[in-house]
Amino acid sequence: MKVLVATEKPFAKVAVNGIRTIVEKAGFTLCLLEKYTDATDLYKAVADVDALIVRSDKVTKEVIEAASNLKIVVRAGAGYDNLDLAACTTKNIVAMNTPGQNSNAVAELAVGMMLYMARNCFNPGTGSELKGKKLGIHAYGNVGRMVAGIAKGFGMETYAFDPFISDDRMKSEGIIPVGSAEELYALCDYISLHIPATEETKKSIGYTLLQKMPVGGCLVNTARKEVIHEEELLKIMAERPDLKYCTDIAPANAEELKVQFGTRFFATPKKMGAETAEANINAGLAAATQIVNFLQTGDKTFQVN
Repeated sequence: MKVLVATEKPFAKVAVNGIRTIVEKAGFTLCLLEKYTDATDLYKAVADVDALIVRSDKVTKEVIEAASNLKIVVRAGAGYDNLDLAACTTKNIVAMNTPGQNSNAVAELAVGMMLYMARNCFNPGTGSELKGKKLGIHAYGNVGRMVAGIAKGFGMETYAFDPFISDDRMKSEGIIPVGSAEELYALCDYISLHIPATEETKKSIGYTLLQKMPVGGCLVNTARKEVIHEEELLKIMAERPDLKYCTDIAPANAEELKVQFGTRFFATPKKMGAETAEANINAGLAAATQIVNFLQTGDKTFQVN
């Protein structure tokens, strides 16, 4: 069995070494394709492999068609919109992600962004504190739960909306559940956004929700760019000079937002929620372990297609 790690942006060396140990201990062969610049290189590399590990690399229909022996592809990370799930399903290829491995890194960034915005992007002038503020977690999954845990240390009052998580579970973890996104946004000074990008959620965060936020409200998005209705974000921020938006996925109109709103808007140069050494290693090792478990025992625990 051959396992290919195809990463335009490579894993850290310690992660690659760990992946190699897991794969070779199982009796499989590890192949590497790093820093490739042309999709045709990927087409050639996948031709005879049984398993594929990627990071943000695009596993398109063309990649799937070029991989005649492929049985499983694992995206080392939580999001998996870079995988063509339909093409995988058509060829009976199992697609997986590695949920939870990047969660702490993203959660720490989200809270760090709250501090950054609360203190005027570290510019001179009177800022505010997080203590005593109401925090709303929009989607109480792995990352949302960790954000809530960190926020408790700051003395924030934490609410959450997630129709897939029971109220009893939230309450048992010290979270105040609410019945709708509208209620969450109307209550909370800070919203930490963690919803995935689906047909139902794309452009779902816009004028209607944001206009409900209290004076001085701040939306922090470490989820996906596509869930924000960017034109409506521009409109509400123009109408509400108190609102703030902070993200690690720069919107298409980032320059316009920056010029128009100054320190009320901040976006990192690229998505960086999972950009820590620890997350890099954890996701890679998890991907290798999931591949070995699938090839040896048929374990499909983290299948997403």
